[in-house]
Amino acid sequence: MGTKNKWLDSTYKQASERPVRFSTVSDMELDPLYTSADLDADAEERIGYPGEYPYTRGVYGSMYRGRLWTMRQFAGFGLAEDTNRRFHFLLSQGQDGLSTAFDMPTLMGYDADHERAVGEVGREGVSVSSIHDMMRLFDKIPLDKVTTSMTVNCSASILLAMYLVVAEKNGVPREKIGGTIQNDMLKEYIAQKEWICPPRPALRIVTDMIEFCAREAPRWHAVSISGYHIREAGSTAVQELAFTIADGICYVEEAVKRGLDVDDFAPRLSFFWNIHNDFLEEVAKLRAARRMWATIMKERFGAKNPRSLMLRTHAQTAGASLTAQQPLNNVVRVAIQALAGVMGGVQSLHTNSMDETLALPTEQAVMVALRTQQIIAEETGVTNTIDPMGGSYAVEALTDRMEHEAFDYIRRIDEIGGMIKAVETGYPQREIAEAAFHYQRQLEKDVKVVVGVNKYSVPEEIPIDTLRIDPAIEEKQVQRVRKLKRDRDSAAHKNALARVAAACRSGENLMEPICDAVRAEATVGEISDIFRTEFGVYTDPGWL
Repeated sequence: MGTKNKWLDSTYKQASERPVRFSTVSDMELDPLYTSADLDADAEERIGYPGEYPYTRGVYGSMYRGRLWTMRQFAGFGLAEDTNRRFHFLLSQGQDGLSTAFDMPTLMGYDADHERAVGEVGREGVSVSSIHDMMRLFDKIPLDKVTTSMTVNCSASILLAMYLVVAEKNGVPREKIGGTIQNDMLKEYIAQKEWICPPRPALRIVTDMIEFCAREAPRWHAVSISGYHIREAGSTAVQELAFTIADGICYVEEAVKRGLDVDDFAPRLSFFWNIHNDFLEEVAKLRAARRMWATIMKERFGAKNPRSLMLRTHAQTAGASLTAQQPLNNVVRVAIQALAGVMGGVQSLHTNSMDETLALPTEQAVMVALRTQQIIAEETGVTNTIDPMGGSYAVEALTDRMEHEAFDYIRRIDEIGGMIKAVETGYPQREIAEAAFHYQRQLEKDVKVVVGVNKYSVPEEIPIDTLRIDPAIEEKQVQRVRKLKRDRDSAAHKNALARVAAACRSGENLMEPICDAVRAEATVGEISDIFRTEFGVYTDPGWL
């Protein structure tokens, strides 16, 4: 009988009999005790050292002893100048990277004056329709010194082109700008559902951007392969891990088909994970993700550059875990999730504000969210030791288990014919829907607990201040767009859009034609309309 079984048969047997308190997100039933017997035979080799293959313990040797993660708070609302003021406030409070939220019309490729934009302009992000909005957004921000993240997907090529042209107008060459654009269209079809054209032409545009940035903007991450929205849609942690890595495989395959050497672009691929409530599971997920990606890049794609093997990642605390009930509790949730991200070894982190289930965050709530990261960095001592969770029997056993289960999903996707085919047949969508349904049923049956919602509720909620968007903002932005369309050089504008359309048909890389269109004052909506015309409009086939 093994040592572990002897322990269970001892006076501590009640530890195995106590009902498991499932977390709010995990269905992984944990053992009451983990020992070395729970680890794989080659565990020591697979755990390794920080900064060494397979990077289980971190992509850099010194990790936070060398430098802290980038504190990158998501911000965007109203007009470009409103968000610009928030950017400057955050930078003055110690934030060292910008993260941009765009409103729904911008995300979906519509201008502020479009009929489908009514009531949405500046509501859940900043409104950007033209190069002039982008110039206002980054006014007096040194783009060669501050890295910028932009959360946008189907119109990502246009927003990146605008950012490049703003940098150009400010005398900053392309090779000096650093940052990330999300641009992960596969997870849009799987989870977030913001698209313009069907999956295959959308994947072509993403690959154009990977190719362009590898050549023209080597410090820019052309795609941030995102599990965040997969998790927000209701997936389990294993599904988030598996489908995100599978998306990454698809992007690499497409770039290699384009004729790119894997080591020419893979070092600039980045990832974006959701950090949910189950602390140990989230730490294990990040460790498993690094090891899986290193193995895949080395063994499946033959990458030689060590940087091609490194899964560098941004993370964000879980928006879906926040509650409108007792919103101050969200400060605690976010702190625990942020700590899990740090203990898991992220390179960049956003902490949600406590009021985000009610409205866009207030300045005070944003500051508390930022201070949460700063307290973890400056006061807790967890950054003094590289990978303090490494070697924990429980964490390493969970890491192995998540890796094995995620690879099972990836094998199924390979059998289907790859991620594009899997999306077209609705496989990941169905898996996530089933997980979300199962979770909701467990909430309704009180199997899972959400504090302040289905347990420890209060009869009367204490209201908190929320940010209100002035309705006049929409009219002001609409008038700006209409004036631009009246006053610009119509011939230059028409010719630039014609070039974008021609590039769509010819297969030419789209990024330079889009940059030219932006210079000619073409808008987000107009360039997106070219995509709609040339590639067609995608409608969800309704697999669910």
